[in-house]
Amino acid sequence: MKATVYIATSLDGFIAREDGGIDWLPGEEDAQEGEDYGYQEFIDTVDAIVMGRNTYELASSFGSWPYGGKPVVVLSSRRVDIPDAIAETVESMPAEPREVVRRLAERGFGHLYVDGGKTIQGFLGEGLIQRLIITRIPVLIGTGIPLFGPLPHDVRLRHVETRQFENGLVQSEYEVLDDVA
Repeated sequence: MKATVYIATSLDGFIAREDGGIDWLPGEEDAQEGEDYGYQEFIDTVDAIVMGRNTYELASSFGSWPYGGKPVVVLSSRRVDIPDAIAETVESMPAEPREVVRRLAERGFGHLYVDGGKTIQGFLGEGLIQRLIITRIPVLIGTGIPLFGPLPHDVRLRHVETRQFENGLVQSEYEVLDDVA
């Protein structure tokens, strides 16, 4: 099973404000015309999306569900409210990362998109992430929810490529070299 992170951070390494706000992210009006920063190409390779409850609740607050018909697994030990409109593709799974990967592999999924700070940290800590695509937004927000947290061991990475966009965004891709899975 391959698992990839595709995420944006502030230049100082935060994925959201302390209250979960992402108002500092550039909007569509800030993007180059037709530029999606490789998102569509990436999402087309993904079989399922795994995210934490907070990320799910944030995505649910958008005007429309951003993942279309892709299967989405929300990791939460509490009940998750899933509206009927997305109930066929969204499910809640109260399981640890290794168990999630096992269950989804049994269902035939081969490539997971892992999203959300705690979820990414959990998967990374267990050696279940193979690739990181991180887009740095040229803004300092000073405090917030960090992308990375404490790890049980060093995680070595190999730089694959970096792309720079006209509006100042810088996207770097890394391969995870350590595999404790």
